[in-house]
Amino acid sequence: MQYELRYKVIEPKRQTYQNIIDRFGDQPATRYQEATLDIEPRENFHYRPTWIQDRELYDEKYSALRLTDPYSYTDPRQFYYTPYVTNRAALHDEFGKTLAYVEERDLLAKMPEPWRAVMASVIVPLRHYESGAQLVSVTGARFAYGTSLSQCASFAAFDRIGNAQMISRAGIAFGSGTADVLTTAKEEWMNGEHLQPLRRLVEEIMVIDDWAEGLLAIDAIDRRLYPVMYHGLDEAALMGGAGAYSLFAQYLTTWFTDQRKWLDALIKAWVGDPEHGEANTAVLDRIESEWGARADEAVGALTAVVRGHLGEAAEA
Repeated sequence: MQYELRYKVIEPKRQTYQNIIDRFGDQPATRYQEATLDIEPRENFHYRPTWIQDRELYDEKYSALRLTDPYSYTDPRQFYYTPYVTNRAALHDEFGKTLAYVEERDLLAKMPEPWRAVMASVIVPLRHYESGAQLVSVTGARFAYGTSLSQCASFAAFDRIGNAQMISRAGIAFGSGTADVLTTAKEEWMNGEHLQPLRRLVEEIMVIDDWAEGLLAIDAIDRRLYPVMYHGLDEAALMGGAGAYSLFAQYLTTWFTDQRKWLDALIKAWVGDPEHGEANTAVLDRIESEWGARADEAVGALTAVVRGHLGEAAEA
């Protein structure tokens, strides 16, 4: 007796979840859309926050910057948990390999003395800046309205801890495998005159009530700090016999480029919002005016120290 195998295609009753169908119709959706859109609860809360009882647990009024539809903004990187973790695991794996190469040859400890001074007095203490920025991002993760916003802030918070760890690991390699350099870096952060404007600024940003303003205030610092301290010193390091610094700094430059993608897209969404765009623009202008000038001062104090150590090389 012979049997014939036949294939039968069973068409699904629907292509995706109902919340996605409500937005786009019954058609295949991306994993990012299914993991993001309309995920945050909007009703049936059991209680209001005890510390601010005119708000819901998830409430758009936690920020002056609003979107008519919070899900009109989507992460241009299309990050939800799985691709985010995969991407960052690869980044830190590559950093680990680079650092192992640097450590085996003791390259950070062998840098010229001016670069060693920059590393000890400016770069390694910035691990504490990253920790402060992480807390600001956590606030955004908690209070941002809409999953497409809150998950970006969550990933940024994880990134900041990763940045602090990278700087710490580079600091330990700089100290030839000892953690003493981290203790010295903390003392610099707490008492170094050139770091106090930045420390004061970060601590004030940490207690801002508006989560979006906090993120943008930190971004005002980032936009001045990263191009100068990491990308800006890259060529000077290569030409000045401090190639190990360039190898380390490239990872932070890569992260900053990635960070800009979702923040720039969010700012564009705020400005272009059909209902709140004009009010958002006014708020954005105020934030840049208020925090940008102080960021200039804080980063300028660090830049002056770097120039003092490196001289004309820092101007390149």
